[in-house]
Amino acid sequence: MLPADVPVAHLNPSLLLLLLLQLLPPASSFFPNIWSLLAAPGSVTHQDLTEEAALNVTLQLFLEQPPPGRSPLRLEDFLGRTLLADDLFAAYFGPGSPSRRFRAALGEVSRANAAQDFLPTSRNDPDLHFDAERLGQGRTRLVGALREALVAARALDHTLARQRLGAALHALQDFYSHSNWVEMGQQQPHPHLLWPRQELRSLAQVDDPTCSDCEELSCPGNLLGFTLLTSGYFGTHPSKPPGKCSHGGRFDQSSSQPPRGGINKDSTSPGFSPHHMLHLQAAELALLASIQALSLLRNRLGDRGFSRLLDISPASSLSFVLDTTGSMGEEINAAKIQARHIVEQRQGSPMEPVHYILVPFHDPGFGPVFTTSDPDSFWQQLNEIHALGGGDEPEMCLSALELALLHTPPLSDIFVFTDASPKDAFLTNRVESLTQERRCRVTFLVTEDPSRVQGRARREVLSPLRFEPYEAVALASGGEVIFTKDQHIQDVAAVVGDSMADLVTLPLEPPVVVSGRPLVFSVDALLQRVTVRIHGEVSSFWIRNPAGVSQGQEEGEGPLGHTRRFGQFWIVTISDPPQTGTWEILVTAESTPRVRVQAQTSLDFLFYFGIPVEDGPHPGLYPLTQPVAGLQTQLLVEVTGLGSRSNPGAPLPHFSHVVLRGVPEGAELGRVPLEPTGPPERGFLAASLPSALLSTVGPFSLELIGRDGEGQSLHRAAPQPCTVVPVLLELSGSPGFLAPGSKAPLSLRIASFSGPQDLDLKTSVKPSFALTSNLSSFGREPWALNSSRAWAFSPASVRTRQGSPGTK
Repeated sequence: MLPADVPVAHLNPSLLLLLLLQLLPPASSFFPNIWSLLAAPGSVTHQDLTEEAALNVTLQLFLEQPPPGRSPLRLEDFLGRTLLADDLFAAYFGPGSPSRRFRAALGEVSRANAAQDFLPTSRNDPDLHFDAERLGQGRTRLVGALREALVAARALDHTLARQRLGAALHALQDFYSHSNWVEMGQQQPHPHLLWPRQELRSLAQVDDPTCSDCEELSCPGNLLGFTLLTSGYFGTHPSKPPGKCSHGGRFDQSSSQPPRGGINKDSTSPGFSPHHMLHLQAAELALLASIQALSLLRNRLGDRGFSRLLDISPASSLSFVLDTTGSMGEEINAAKIQARHIVEQRQGSPMEPVHYILVPFHDPGFGPVFTTSDPDSFWQQLNEIHALGGGDEPEMCLSALELALLHTPPLSDIFVFTDASPKDAFLTNRVESLTQERRCRVTFLVTEDPSRVQGRARREVLSPLRFEPYEAVALASGGEVIFTKDQHIQDVAAVVGDSMADLVTLPLEPPVVVSGRPLVFSVDALLQRVTVRIHGEVSSFWIRNPAGVSQGQEEGEGPLGHTRRFGQFWIVTISDPPQTGTWEILVTAESTPRVRVQAQTSLDFLFYFGIPVEDGPHPGLYPLTQPVAGLQTQLLVEVTGLGSRSNPGAPLPHFSHVVLRGVPEGAELGRVPLEPTGPPERGFLAASLPSALLSTVGPFSLELIGRDGEGQSLHRAAPQPCTVVPVLLELSGSPGFLAPGSKAPLSLRIASFSGPQDLDLKTSVKPSFALTSNLSSFGREPWALNSSRAWAFSPASVRTRQGSPGTK
């Protein structure tokens, strides 16, 4: 069980002082997220509380675990400063250490927190918000969500763990805004809220009057003078008994029934929060309670498990998908060499991989997946893989890749080694979607050697288009397909080590090679280790820097850098520091070659989409994974690495607008201005994407345009394209685990906002589980909503994990 009858580890007084100093000046509140500022400026949101608590617990971890080979952190260096992930990582791991994955993990928790106010299964449930005096029930659900986060984290399902952690923190924070704990004069978080064996005492009973009538927006004195714990009723379910307090605010129907008014402290706006004057006190206690909850999880998971939950590392994971048929000896050896090189080069350093994933495949089988955080175990497992058996092309490559995607942390690189086309090409669309959901980049290293006749049987003439599924997955994920031969695979596989260095892909103009026209890209002062990769039947090429100095395809050292060639694959490593400005590449080739320019930098960005919700009690941004055709959508951008600028005293970099381009042709779809949201050092930007810009279903890429603190051009591209989807599909269910032999109802809502749609709905779940729905196909008119029910069934034979109440 997660909670026990022992107090949470006490934070030292100096850290508590830091917390009070570091509570952000009101910027965004108990409202869901940063978008809520439009409705209630000067408030503190669930997003603020969640991220601030995580940063404080991360700092505590850093203070207690000095970095290997570096001086210990000092608390006094952080007093009086706004805690920022970039600053923490630079202080602990070293200057320029990327915090992108950590900030992405915090974003997952924050969006799961905010979603509690929007999802149909949670937004009106009083138990999930400590409403309607359901304080005991709320505590049960809160502790249950924390327990589920712990079980999921121990099972290495960190996506689920972050979702449940976000739900738990939302309820915990709501307690201090929706109850009268603050009004009772309490200066510390409730001592028993996280401990199910401790009874919640002094609760108001159903016949205890709690509020007097208040006809004003602001109701500072409407609570009756007593010491019983209560909370406000919201809406019509459950109905408010006589004499009870309402939640309050313009959207609360119960607040118009005597006693009128309310007691919520969600924001600084009296129109939403009758007890707005106590908002900051409630936020302070909610922050301390959130730190307690995260510290409790850290205690149960240990520092390594907690760091994995929140991706507290600058390093990425190493994920291999390996074809093990008899013809793959050279490829397997190449994978082993690269893995060994990475392990030896990075062991003990901040960039040592935190996860190792290995998935073998052949025909007809694939898997099992092997995951570990121990490099020695990974190396031992990899060494046990040998090329055995023949098997006829094609193979079960996409099935193995899907398995790897489900077990690889987001924002990782996955490398597929094969010499065969996929037998399971029907999975292409599903794998494409999964790469975008997980934001993982997939690189295929394909050794297609016509001269090789042993080890690979072919029962039929194979289509020259048989590798198109790999091309589609690579395009969707921002990766690439590299064709090579056995004699070059060990050299070409060096891209594995290069990609592990957190490289960004620089935008090219035009994005594909056009005969006789140079490709143009921009280099800024924050880039280093710039590499140009050219792949194809190339006759010649040259690269020219802004000063007009050129270098051709000749191997060896040149005026701009070092060139290596492996068959039809060239790698040009530009000497550091690269000259800033506009560079050009001109390629002459028989067919269409592929050109990719990458560089190392910590200045990058994260992004997500959302729909503004302004007509409810909790205005904010309802998060989306992809934009929906015909629906006006907000783009939220989070710039990472702002502290990495070469001159720390210079102004912060500024991104002014975002460019949308069609994929793969690269045609510009439109430019949209970016507006800063919140304090500039946090790097939050927003853009309103007009529905006309997203009128066509299909993929598009995002590019950020701006200038650094010295006025020089900055250009960054998202690593993966996005996709405009035809309908909004919302699937939600009751929280908790699905026990063996049981079923759980799911709520399914589908809406279209563009032209009429005729769609088929297909569902899939893990083997041995079942999913039924009363909706399989439908026709949708614009702005029409279709609701349905589905049921998930868990077989009685499913094995539950030790210590868990069931299985998900």
